[in-house]
Amino acid sequence: MSSEISSKDFYSRFYDQLVYSQNWPGKYLFKFIVKSESPHLKVLKNYFESTDAIISEKKSSKKSFTSLSVKVVMKTPEDVIDIYKKSSKLKGVITL
Repeated sequence: MSSEISSKDFYSRFYDQLVYSQNWPGKYLFKFIVKSESPHLKVLKNYFESTDAIISEKKSSKKSFTSLSVKVVMKTPEDVIDIYKKSSKLKGVITL
C-alpha cells in the first residue's frame, strides 16, 4: 500500500472522529514536540498567528525538546486536518 493511500485513509478516519467527537466550530487542542533549537517551533506558532489561540511551551528536562500546546477555536474538522497536513511537512516535528 502506498504512503499516499494510507495517508488518505488516515485523514478520512480522523475526519470522521473529529465530526463525531465534538461540535463545530469548537475548541481544539493541538500538541507538537519539536527540537528546542528548531526553527519549526516558530513556523508552528505562525500557523495560529491570526487567531486567539492560547499557546504554551514546555521544555524537556534536558532542554533538548519543546512541547508546544495550542488551544484554539477551529471552524471545521477540515481546518484541523489542514494544520496537521502542513505540520507533517516540517522535518522533525512530532504531532500528538
